[in-house]
Amino acid sequence: METTSIDGTAQQYEIPVNQVSLGHPWRWLALGWQDLRRAGWHSLAYGAGIVLISLLLTFTLMAEGLTFLVPFLAAGFYLVAPIIALGLYQMSARLERGEPLQFCHAREAWRRNQGQIGIVTAGLLIVMQLWIAANFLLFAMLYTGMQPPLDRFVSAVLLAPEGRAFTIASVLLGLVLAWVSYAISAISIPLLMDRKVDGFTAIRTSVRAVVRNWPAMTLWAALIVLFVGLGLVTFYVGLAVAMPLLGHATWHAYRDLIPREG
Repeated sequence: METTSIDGTAQQYEIPVNQVSLGHPWRWLALGWQDLRRAGWHSLAYGAGIVLISLLLTFTLMAEGLTFLVPFLAAGFYLVAPIIALGLYQMSARLERGEPLQFCHAREAWRRNQGQIGIVTAGLLIVMQLWIAANFLLFAMLYTGMQPPLDRFVSAVLLAPEGRAFTIASVLLGLVLAWVSYAISAISIPLLMDRKVDGFTAIRTSVRAVVRNWPAMTLWAALIVLFVGLGLVTFYVGLAVAMPLLGHATWHAYRDLIPREG
């Protein structure tokens, strides 16, 4: 296996990927639930912080008269969720090693390989910005009605005849960007936390893991959509539990998909 040094610290090489079955995503959820219970208030406080930030961003958009962007901001949550859950991966890693939990696990996780984690983070933020900007442009070009209030957005835009072209274009764009985001981030962040590899190696490994295990990883993606969706439709409150559960479970997905070093 060929190895190349990146910036004197991170290493670039091909990482083997395990094959998993359709039963594994359910196992990841079960292990994630165990970690959530063991982490207790650390995990729930992390989830509560995500809820508060989501509410703040939503009210800011509404105050600025950009209410129509709120549903797309919520949909864009899927694109950046892997980096938002950074501290939850670190909690599971500590529980796995039998170490006590601390106050700010996200900072601890970031500092383990911050330059390379920053590469993946930048990629996800670019995808997020493309999603918001493209929908802003599509809304201006394809929607012919008056801007509706948030409580009637779905019925007045997404389900109305005058919004049909915009809805189709937005859904197709969302599917493409969601696939790109999921493929590059399914396990790349936990991998960068666990090993001193470079961001591009982590992204390639994540894409290979998704492609090689597409039945199990498609099921896992569907479960993520379901649980995060339940959190979003409760006006973010459900994210206080859904995000910790999925974050912890993602760590165990990484453990099953990537063989341990040595």
